[in-house]
Amino acid sequence: MKKVGVLSLAATTVLMAGGYSIPEQSVNAVGLSGAYVAHANGADATYYNPANMVFNEDGGFLEIDLTYIHLTAINATGTYGGFLPYDIESEKENFIIPTMHYVSPAVNDFRFGLSLVAPGGLAKRWNEAPGSWSAKEFSLTTYEINPTVAYKVNDQFSIGVGLRGVYSSGKIIIDATTVPNPAANPYYDLKADGFDFGYNFALNYRPISELSLAATYRSKVELNLDGDATLTYPTGVPVVGGATFDDSGKTSIPLPAVSRLAAAYTFNEATTVEFVYERNYWSEYKKLDIEFGTHTLLNINQDKNWEDAQAYRLGVSHVYNSDWTVMAGMVYDESPIPDESLSFELPGSDGMVYSVGTRYMLSEEVEVGASFFYLDKKSRTVNQAGGIDGTFTDAAAYFLTLGVEYRF
Repeated sequence: MKKVGVLSLAATTVLMAGGYSIPEQSVNAVGLSGAYVAHANGADATYYNPANMVFNEDGGFLEIDLTYIHLTAINATGTYGGFLPYDIESEKENFIIPTMHYVSPAVNDFRFGLSLVAPGGLAKRWNEAPGSWSAKEFSLTTYEINPTVAYKVNDQFSIGVGLRGVYSSGKIIIDATTVPNPAANPYYDLKADGFDFGYNFALNYRPISELSLAATYRSKVELNLDGDATLTYPTGVPVVGGATFDDSGKTSIPLPAVSRLAAAYTFNEATTVEFVYERNYWSEYKKLDIEFGTHTLLNINQDKNWEDAQAYRLGVSHVYNSDWTVMAGMVYDESPIPDESLSFELPGSDGMVYSVGTRYMLSEEVEVGASFFYLDKKSRTVNQAGGIDGTFTDAAAYFLTLGVEYRF
């Protein structure tokens, strides 16, 4: 059932933007903790601020990156439903994400761009109850193709627009067979995918050469997933005990809209400091409904009622000499998940990110780079009536991005 794949999207909550999106999609963005909007330049400007493409140097730009992500195991301790004490740990997760960015040479006052990125995705696995009751396995893969165009209004002001096409696929396994009264709680094994659309636009204003001001907006993409489900009832259930049934399913979940306001100032033509205020419109995520085609009594209906969340990003880049550029950044990232809807597939909390990076010019045409960041999630304790009464600790993530940019 592909709609369940939507649930796997929710599993990415342990990552960035306080939810299941991944803002960092290039060497620069990782090295600067996402504080890369007003000063975005080169090939990845097409994704982070397409309006800036017209201020690139002459010629075209192509960047290819590879990002390794490691998620630590999360520890959960407490009591579930007032009757089940637990002290469990999720599985560690590792991912490899390729990305690509391209900016064309100037065509009069226009420039065109294209990005291939992974805007959200992850996995969470709990092998023991009560974690396995809702998230024995959650996995999600997303791919976005984002063509853009920019227009240079004058030497100080530019605009950019783009189209978002997002493909998502996921898998979720729920082992509810040990839940009290298991007759209505089978073993779910669901797969799902879908393709959906959105848009983005950007504005850039440079009142003086040292100062760049920007505003960007990426629209919500409603991920509509459809697919197949296999439902197995536990042994001992009258009539259907041990039986397996195939079914269809559907669901939807938002990849939320995000707006950014950014300011970057360059000192002595070498050191650029950028601040980004980011608002993620997670309040669009009201409910999670998973509907089966035939076994409608097993439909999953959950209230989420997430809240809009802010991220505050600060990045510094310094051109050390004609060959080397160094970067560093940090961000405070809020979680959008209220206590009442926190769950094992989404054990999110506020977090801090710290990052460093560097770029090196191999030649006039080729630049290579590497960036690293560490995300430290706060411990979180919730007390739900009839649900989770406990604490999640040790959540963290590590990113390592390697990339090469070719100028032609």
